[in-house]
Amino acid sequence: MKIQSYRLIRWINNFILYFILTFFALVMIFPFLYMLATSFKTPADTFRYPPHMLPRNAATIAVTGYDEPLPLYKVDVDGQPKEYALAKSNIKVGTYAPADNLTSTVERYLTEVKPTGGAMNQQKVSVNGKEEKLFDVDVDGKIIPMILISQTTVGEFIDPQNPENKVFQNVRLSEPVEDFGAHPENYTEVVELNNMARALTNTALVTILVVLGQLVTSVVGGYAFARLRFPGRDTVFVFYLGTVMIPFVMLIVPLYQLMVLIGWTDRLAALIIPWMFTAYGTFLMRQHFITFPKEIEEAALLDGASRLQILTNILIPASVPALATQATFTFLYAWNSFFWTLVIINVGNEKNHVLTLALNVLRGRASDTPNLILAGAAIAIVPPLIVFILGQRFFVESVASSGVKG
Repeated sequence: MKIQSYRLIRWINNFILYFILTFFALVMIFPFLYMLATSFKTPADTFRYPPHMLPRNAATIAVTGYDEPLPLYKVDVDGQPKEYALAKSNIKVGTYAPADNLTSTVERYLTEVKPTGGAMNQQKVSVNGKEEKLFDVDVDGKIIPMILISQTTVGEFIDPQNPENKVFQNVRLSEPVEDFGAHPENYTEVVELNNMARALTNTALVTILVVLGQLVTSVVGGYAFARLRFPGRDTVFVFYLGTVMIPFVMLIVPLYQLMVLIGWTDRLAALIIPWMFTAYGTFLMRQHFITFPKEIEEAALLDGASRLQILTNILIPASVPALATQATFTFLYAWNSFFWTLVIINVGNEKNHVLTLALNVLRGRASDTPNLILAGAAIAIVPPLIVFILGQRFFVESVASSGVKG
């Protein structure tokens, strides 16, 4: 009994734990899913209230006698909701009543009534101290002068199976029939609207070169600080690592002045060369190399291997988790870099735009079409998300094993 009770309690605890984790996971992922779904919507579908998660389109149907498909609506026919097609819209209808009996109203199309006395000499009557125009309204074959109480606009809805059956109803108050329909052409429009293809190419180029550059410098620097002995090594490493504590905003002005001096302003080189060196990556690789057994290196040195051969043939193949972690961090930083890009690249120079800068421009150009803005955001978010998912196993493994020895 005790074993069964223990298993039951353990199962309940696991169920509660997984339920809570699943709930918060859905809460965290919902904005991303909504962004992705909205990127496939039309502007009208984006602004609808209440909002829908999945993109929808107004349903249409082909009706005999009409050249183009007509939109479908749910209308009230004899107290029953039915799907009718909208044949005509903006049909103006007026509510009329005799001047001496305002509660006895009738509805007529504005085109069916005529001014009493003619358009040039239309008669008028005083109602509640206000002068109102009179109109001749046909009521059961009798022409009765009436005043216009109110007017509205309705649509003509017809039965798709029998177009002779017609219903007149306010279009704005009618519920359109909808079905699921995505619009992948939003992504094509974004690319054409804001030269996103060039920005995507530039971003990929900058990111790849920065990742490769940081991996090379971090591996070489980390190995030097971990294995090579030279005067002041630890002091240099402490000062180099201390640069991580310097806020980026303090580096903007001197770094920008350096780019002006070199002539790299408004060029992609300014987004690549300065960021190929990282104290964090050097620290990460140093901590990893310290954990590597020295006996293997000493055996390789006895066999005549050089330091470069030991690094390339032994240490690097054994450092995949640390390299994947460094590559993931660098990729996310380089891909999403915005502030330095905004400072060094001219907004008008679209040929050197990267995604973050192109999205900032798109925000202004497509301010009335948020579906296009979210399509551009999806283009920028999906690649780093895929990279992180692919590298998370190495990332967790490296974080668990790095930084424990010094």
